Amino acid sequence: MIQTFFFYYLAAASLLSAVLTIALRNPIHCGLGLLSLLFHIAGFFILLHAEFIAAVQVIVYAGAILVLYLFVLMLLNLKTEDHYLHRRYAYFLFFGLLMAGQAFWLLLHSPFAGVPGDTTVEKVVSFGHSRAVGMVIFNEYFLPFEIIGVFLLGAIIGAVVLTKERPAGVGGGQP
Repeated sequence: MIQTFFFYYLAAASLLSAVLTIALRNPIHCGLGLLSLLFHIAGFFILLHAEFIAAVQVIVYAGAILVLYLFVLMLLNLKTEDHYLHRRYAYFLFFGLLMAGQAFWLLLHSPFAGVPGDTTVEKVVSFGHSRAVGMVIFNEYFLPFEIIGVFLLGAIIGAVVLTKERPAGVGGGQP
């Protein structure tokens, strides 16, 4: 009963946070909506008894990625108006919420709603989350894991090159 309540709370808060992340006009407010969304997604992982994945969600996404996002926003020095929502997207927001409500209703009335899976909680707890994730990442997905690391290194180098100030007269700028 209490898990069902928390699931519906997390679902509603996640949808609201996602809509606010897209619909708000101020980039900092969008970042706060994204932060709320990432924390609520971590709550879903806790409901699934995947505490390690929830901690990774908070540390990596809500911590590192969001800080990087805010750092880029500060570098760009965007000027915004005082409006909170994009006016031209109000109709899209209404129809999007209408379609999301219909999809939610269809999910509640699905013949597969509430069907339990094969793996029990006891089986997952006895094996351990951290060991299972580590074995999969470092055995089956080791090469993609390393390739992502190289791509992130390239993104960091690109950010440093783009933010570096060039001396006057270098790089084709105006004298």
